[in-house]
Amino acid sequence: MELRLYDTLTKEKRLFVPLDPKNVRMYVCGPTVYDFAHIGNARPVIVFDVLFRLLRHVYGEAHVKYVRNITDVDDKINDRAARDYPGVPLNEAIRKVTEQTEKQFHDDVDALGSLRPTAEPRATEHIDEMREIIEMLRKDDIAYVAENHVLFSPQAMNAANKGLPRYGELANRSLDEMIAGARVDVAPYKRDNTDFVLWKPSKPGEPSWPSPAGIAVPGRPGWHIECSAMAWKHLGKQFDIHGGGIDLVFPHHENELAQSCCAFHADRMANVWMHNGFLQVESEKMSKSLGNFITIRELLSGWQGYGWPGEALRLNMLRTHYRQPIDWTLEGLDQSHKTLWNWYEGLASVELLSDVPDDVVSALSDDLNTPQMISVLHNLHRSGKIRELKTALGFLGFSGDRDKIPRRAYAALTASGASTMQAVGAASGISTAQAVGNAIVAEEVDKLIAQRATARLRKDFKESDRIRDQLAAMGVIIKDSKDGTTWEIAR
Repeated sequence: MELRLYDTLTKEKRLFVPLDPKNVRMYVCGPTVYDFAHIGNARPVIVFDVLFRLLRHVYGEAHVKYVRNITDVDDKINDRAARDYPGVPLNEAIRKVTEQTEKQFHDDVDALGSLRPTAEPRATEHIDEMREIIEMLRKDDIAYVAENHVLFSPQAMNAANKGLPRYGELANRSLDEMIAGARVDVAPYKRDNTDFVLWKPSKPGEPSWPSPAGIAVPGRPGWHIECSAMAWKHLGKQFDIHGGGIDLVFPHHENELAQSCCAFHADRMANVWMHNGFLQVESEKMSKSLGNFITIRELLSGWQGYGWPGEALRLNMLRTHYRQPIDWTLEGLDQSHKTLWNWYEGLASVELLSDVPDDVVSALSDDLNTPQMISVLHNLHRSGKIRELKTALGFLGFSGDRDKIPRRAYAALTASGASTMQAVGAASGISTAQAVGNAIVAEEVDKLIAQRATARLRKDFKESDRIRDQLAAMGVIIKDSKDGTTWEIAR
């Protein structure tokens, strides 16, 4: 069965041919460990976990290596370390923060049914490799030293040619378009606006290491060089697949590709570049200012009054094709949970088949077509092919066991067609009618507040005031602040 994947670099879906079928290699950009991961972070985790499972199925578990890095050099980490561990030496405080948040991340993504990658390298453990790449780039005059910084020159890369890709090819932009469309760090020591930092001097109180390029003052790496170094160390100069969110295409992945190809005089870094689409919540961009910033932990422990099973989060994520934007809604999550409950009926004691159904593998082999895959699962359920269904679910990271879906009160009620909020009422001890009534009011208020926020953004203050008056007539008091809008029932 042929595997076809969409490549962001060539802008086409094409046949996947590994560089070495006995050593298939994939690198995916991982978390910056300074706090709980949000639901947007979960999307690449789940998407590339499914791809990892598919590759292992096709080429054999022993022949697939999946590397997902951990970024532990970052200003946000430094800030949290100073806040949480005052008086503790910075490097020690940073280690405490990153160890704690890395464990939180693992706990959360384990609950989503995702396999651990083959390797999870830390940026701070690959400083030597970063310095080595920087020296290669300086030797070829692709990088230069200025005021204790080492900078990469896209202009020099494009001028060098030598079979290298053109800088901007991945993002499909010219240098002028990049300058116009991106936030460019302006600095007097840069030769050109598009030049980016490979290494910079550390400020007082920041972590530091001996600098490359003969620079006397200690420094720290730029963000982009970290992934080039870790990918090289664990997968080699060239490998098969590089993945991440669509937001990483530029500048992060563009700069990774440039650094690696120039350092190793190669025409490519990864054979295929794959990117998952954006995630929004209830049709709004997720942000703390809108009050809809949701972490994986919050969803697992309690969102909208209910702690959702990780398997429901996983299915909900896979209902949308990975390259398309996804709208994360309470209604969709509710439907995903109910779907699993229906599928899992009677599966716990069913024996697995020796192989995954061909239709499931075929759907995934078409650029991870998970909506088609879910359609196949529905057909298996409807036709009573429960062994095939359980085998397919297990392959995809689902238990097939109703007892492993939390909140039996919810499960029992949804089996008879009741709503999520009815189940919450049963689980929390309040009456079903009271729970449903509260839910309806809250849902309506939230919807009106979202409509008001949209009106304010387009400066339609007449509509904004009308919605405020409507809410007041409902007995709802709203309060606007820099962190967003909150509401309460008038007493």
